[in-house]
Amino acid sequence: MTRRALVIGASGGIGTALSAALATYGSEVTRLSRAGDGLDLTDPTSVERAMSVLRGPFDTVLIASGILAPEGARPEKSLAEIEAENLARVLAVNAIGPALVLKHLPRLLPQDAQCVVGVLTARVGSIGDNHLGGWYSYRASKAAANQIVRTAAIEISRKRKQAIVVSLHPGTVETPFSKAYSGHAKVTPNEAAANLVAVLDQLTPADNGGFFDWAGKPVPW
Repeated sequence: MTRRALVIGASGGIGTALSAALATYGSEVTRLSRAGDGLDLTDPTSVERAMSVLRGPFDTVLIASGILAPEGARPEKSLAEIEAENLARVLAVNAIGPALVLKHLPRLLPQDAQCVVGVLTARVGSIGDNHLGGWYSYRASKAAANQIVRTAAIEISRKRKQAIVVSLHPGTVETPFSKAYSGHAKVTPNEAAANLVAVLDQLTPADNGGFFDWAGKPVPW
């Protein structure tokens, strides 16, 4: 299990639970969030300021930030509901934000020891698993995040052979994020966190660049 962990989005429901779960296993957990640190993932200057003061190495990094839709809006049910401003906002938070964090990670990871970076995306970001349609902005943002994670995994592993960089689907978690949507069975943040920590503990460098659900099963791209 991890010794030093970094959790981005640590004030959210699942981010808080992940931080607590890692601490329970004896990890020294560094937490970053908008609420606690003023971290704005849509602002490169804010990300630079927060990440530049960190000192590694961290053997576990989790990016647990994200939005379902902008405040006051909802996921689109049809093409007619697409609004450029809302689409841009969701992409900024869910895809560009993680990319800006990943940009700073190579110097914070160990050179010659196993480490894992998990970015929480979502199964609805899977193009191959999309059978229902709808939710254009959210699906597109998570698909973009998955591509960013996959590409970062390739680059990081060139110099850090034991690095594991993956996308993670936590399941539908009972948070304000999902409160208005009751179509799926939900788990508590603590249950989701325990599941994800168990998955992280089972991953090996051979899994680098993968996309896994809360049970450790591969999710189609």
